[in-house]
Amino acid sequence: MNLADRIQQLRKRKGISQEELADRIGVSRQAVSKWESGQTSPDLEKIVLLSDYFEVTTDYLLKGVSPAQAQTVQAQIEPAQTGSDQTAPVQSAPDAQIFTIAGSALNLIGLIAAAMIWYERQTAAATAAGLILMVAGCVVYGIGILKADGEAKGRAKKTFWSVNVWILPFIPLSMVYNILFGSFGTAPYPILIGPVSGFVGFVLFWIVYIGIGTAVELALHARRKA
Repeated sequence: MNLADRIQQLRKRKGISQEELADRIGVSRQAVSKWESGQTSPDLEKIVLLSDYFEVTTDYLLKGVSPAQAQTVQAQIEPAQTGSDQTAPVQSAPDAQIFTIAGSALNLIGLIAAAMIWYERQTAAATAAGLILMVAGCVVYGIGILKADGEAKGRAKKTFWSVNVWILPFIPLSMVYNILFGSFGTAPYPILIGPVSGFVGFVLFWIVYIGIGTAVELALHARRKA
């Protein structure tokens, strides 16, 4: 394991992103990326700052030599150098993507269930049931985010919002439309009514809905590129 690998392993153990580490050390994210890929190495000043932040010695960062404090960290992030197949125990964070998928599934089920039940019974309980499932889905996603490490957390957020920006706003926007244009205010989907104003409102609903979803998708795409 070289200097680049040790910096990356220590950062991941802290549960922070390259950008967060860069802010702590006072460099750019690109600099941290180059350190971890082995393209460049931090200067002596930054080595000292890294050792202080990660609470290891400079000898450990530069050479892998581990006195008492650094040995504890090394034992948790590197295989034991004993010639056996045993590895040091590492407590891994749960996969945030599993919570993201489960939360998104609950949100989608809530939307579909609300629409189907309301279509049959036209009752506010249908919309309430759908919203409760959506709240549960968001709670599941939130638990995953709280328990995930830095990089996994970022990926999970992007995945969740790229899907749920099309699910979560649908019922609230539908209720606003239905209330404003004189239809059933508790309906979980927009209901087209006869007058011209109702048709205009129906078209406006879809413009706003698609506009919100598209804007968030573009923002997520731009952040991925950055």
